[in-house]
Amino acid sequence: MKEQTVAKVYAQSLLELGDDKKVNIADELTKLTEVINNSNALENVLFLELFTLDEKRVVFNDVAKKLNLSPITTETINFLIDEKRIGILPLIVKEVIVMDDDRRGFIKGTIEGNAADLDPAFKEKILTFLKQKLGKTPHLDYVSNKNMTAGYKVTVEDLQLDASLDNQLEQFKQSILSE
Repeated sequence: MKEQTVAKVYAQSLLELGDDKKVNIADELTKLTEVINNSNALENVLFLELFTLDEKRVVFNDVAKKLNLSPITTETINFLIDEKRIGILPLIVKEVIVMDDDRRGFIKGTIEGNAADLDPAFKEKILTFLKQKLGKTPHLDYVSNKNMTAGYKVTVEDLQLDASLDNQLEQFKQSILSE
C-alpha cells in the first residue's frame, strides 16, 4: 500500500512537470515500458540487484537517448535508480496512465460475457449509458468468460453492472432464503 501511495505522488508530480514543460509524460513512459517489456536483458539490468547503480544508470541513459526521452523523464528515472526505488517504476507508469486518461475524460473497463464476441449494437448501448452516468468516455474491452451461464457483467473502475444469469439466480436464492 505504501508503494502505491508513493507511486501516485511521483505520477502526479511527473504529470504536472510534463504539463509545465509541454512534455507528454504518459506517451514517453508508455514507449519506455514497451522497450523494457520487450527486452529481458534491459528489465534485468534495471530491476535486479545484481547490477550496480552506475551500470543501471549507464544502460538506462543509453536507452533514454535512443528513445529521445525528455530530460524530465530521464532525470526522474535516474533519481529512482539512485534512490533504489526503480522497482516502483511499473506502479508509477500505471498511475501516470490512469491519471492521464482521467484528465482526458477517458476511463477503461471490461465487459464479460459467455459469447465468443460482443454484439456491436449492445456495446454501443452500454457505452452510451456509461457516458451519461459517469460523464466520461469509457473504453471497454470484451472478455469471454466461459464460467458465466448467460448475460453480461460490465466493470468500470469501482462501478459494476452485473446482468448475468448467475447473479440474478444468486439474488433470487438470497431473497428466498431471507424470507
